Amino acid sequence: MQIKPSASIRQNYNEIADLCKSTGEPVYLTKNGEGDLVVMDIEAFTRREKMLKLREELLAVEEDRLAGRLGYTSDELEGYLDSIIDGVENGKDTQL
Repeated sequence: MQIKPSASIRQNYNEIADLCKSTGEPVYLTKNGEGDLVVMDIEAFTRREKMLKLREELLAVEEDRLAGRLGYTSDELEGYLDSIIDGVENGKDTQL
C-alpha cells in the first residue's frame, strides 16, 4: 500500500501514475494527515470491479443453493469461472 500526501498528485502526477501502473495497487492520498482519496490505474480498477461483480454473483448462487433452488453442476460452474478468470488474466472484456 502506497500512501502519499495529496499535494503529490499535483506536483508529481506522472510519478503517481507510473507507481499505480507498475504496482497494480492503489495509491492512498492524504490531506492534512487524514485519508482523502484513492488513485489507481484504470486496468486495476476494471479488474477489481469485475472481481467484485463475480463475488456478488457467487453470493447470489450460494443463496439460491441454500434456498434449495437448482443451479449449475460443479463442472459447469468450474468451466464458467475458468473462462471468466482467463478473460480477466488476458485483459478481455468478459461479460458476467
